[in-house]
Amino acid sequence: MVWETSPFLALASLVCRLIWALVPLGMLWVAKLIVDLVVVAATAKTGVPDGLWPLVAAEFALAIAGDLLMRAAGLAESLLGDRFTHHIGVRLMRHASTLDLASFEDPVFYDKLERARRQSAARLGMLSQIAGLLQTLLSLLSVSVVIISFSWWFLPILVLALLPVFWGETKFAMLAYSLLYRWTPERRELDYLRLLGASISTAKEVKLFGLGNFLIDRTETLFGRYFQENRKLAIQKAVTNAVLNVLPLAGYYGAYAVILYRTARGELSLGDLTFLSGAFLRSRNALENVFSTLSNVSEQALFVRDLFEFFDSKPSIEDAAHRLPAPRPIRQGFEFQNVSFAYSNSGKPVLENVSFRLEPEERLALIGENGTGKTTLVKLITRLYDPTSGRILLDGVDLREYSPADLRKEIGVIFQDYVKYDMLVKENIGVGSIESFTDLARVEDAAQKSLASDVVTGLAKGYEQMLGRRFEGGAELSMGQWQKIALARAYMRDAQLLVLDEPTSSLDARAEFEVFQRFAELTKGKMAILISHRFSTVRMADRILVLGGGRIEEQGTHAELVANGRRYAELFELQAAGYR
Repeated sequence: MVWETSPFLALASLVCRLIWALVPLGMLWVAKLIVDLVVVAATAKTGVPDGLWPLVAAEFALAIAGDLLMRAAGLAESLLGDRFTHHIGVRLMRHASTLDLASFEDPVFYDKLERARRQSAARLGMLSQIAGLLQTLLSLLSVSVVIISFSWWFLPILVLALLPVFWGETKFAMLAYSLLYRWTPERRELDYLRLLGASISTAKEVKLFGLGNFLIDRTETLFGRYFQENRKLAIQKAVTNAVLNVLPLAGYYGAYAVILYRTARGELSLGDLTFLSGAFLRSRNALENVFSTLSNVSEQALFVRDLFEFFDSKPSIEDAAHRLPAPRPIRQGFEFQNVSFAYSNSGKPVLENVSFRLEPEERLALIGENGTGKTTLVKLITRLYDPTSGRILLDGVDLREYSPADLRKEIGVIFQDYVKYDMLVKENIGVGSIESFTDLARVEDAAQKSLASDVVTGLAKGYEQMLGRRFEGGAELSMGQWQKIALARAYMRDAQLLVLDEPTSSLDARAEFEVFQRFAELTKGKMAILISHRFSTVRMADRILVLGGGRIEEQGTHAELVANGRRYAELFELQAAGYR
């Protein structure tokens, strides 16, 4: 994935590090030659020896080369880091856009997504560590050749001394990952509590209900529980690694003592002492670095696994190439045949054996108490979900045979929990038909249809006005005004089916009347589904379905249902009594 981001920058970093790995050995060797040359000259009292300054210049050049290589590698990795973070973020967004709505309503999926989001960008350090590991191994290999030629048993002793340190680092890396994995839901809750405590969308209720201290106390309690467990693990890690680190220190100083002893006996020159002690110190540091990096990489790999697990998640509703295009025009309409549906996190079905037809050019209203499955029916007809059992037909063909993306282009929907985009007015409306996003004439036409044009007229910059308080210069709208903007999105599409789910819940009586007068005009010749608790609204429908207990309890026109004297008549009378 890093290579996909930028092959040039990845290769540049790797090449710089590999060349940089040979610089320390060169500097050590030149330092040895300088020391031996100076010692000989000082002993013979011959003054400054020939060849000294070229050696000094060579060491200086190596130092500059090492610094330049280090900075070049750092620059390449910094630029690569920015591009990689963006690349992963976009890839996460792209994959998330292919997944089902059911995925986003599953807490287990959210935990997986949270770990992928938190860790993916931060794991770019894994690239630097692996490149650094290759650099260190090459440097260690070159230095080890010299050490082994001096005494073959020094390096194996140092490796054996470092193995317990590697074991300790790896063990605690696994435990740290396990802790973060287990605490993912709580960490998401912490983020949510912090958002509730400091967000424009919650500020009014937090102030009015005095929730500030409650949210703070809950955040402190939750963090305290996590911190206690994390602190215990951190202390164990610090103590264990401090004890284990004594072994490589003892190995290094034992070898250093042997080098000093042999130099004192005249078996080695001072230049040899300088070179070997420096080489041994570097080899010790390099080995520590190798084991530490391997431990870190193993930890990083655990988090990267979360990222790839997220990328491996597949939607159950796929838009395969062989799918049928949605019919245009729709000739027979939709038909529900014994459709049942239950959400994955609930065993209780929302809908049970529901059967009905939606004819071309028919306006159908769904009414019922909360939780009776009205919105779920809309999610099924738009193929955000597939039925648990039964089937839905469109022009006599199972809905699953059609391309989901193509089907949704024929449906204009506005849900009651519509999104308030912190974007320009024209963009807020334009997202209703992304193919016509920049078509201002179409945006203005949609605003006229939804009566949002009256809202736009009152804004300082009209369709160029930023909405929301997230960005500078943004204007906040009332709920009713936002609802008209959201309604305009549904009108952006030349859809064959219009679905309005509680579309006027935030509008006053006059605005509601105007919206539905307009809706009645605009849905002539189209299919329409209308969900509302207001009987004044649903009366305009050609047919009304009354849902209760996951089933269709009765259906008919307003007059027929009132005359039946059953559930619809009861609800109508209760609502009418409130206006008397």
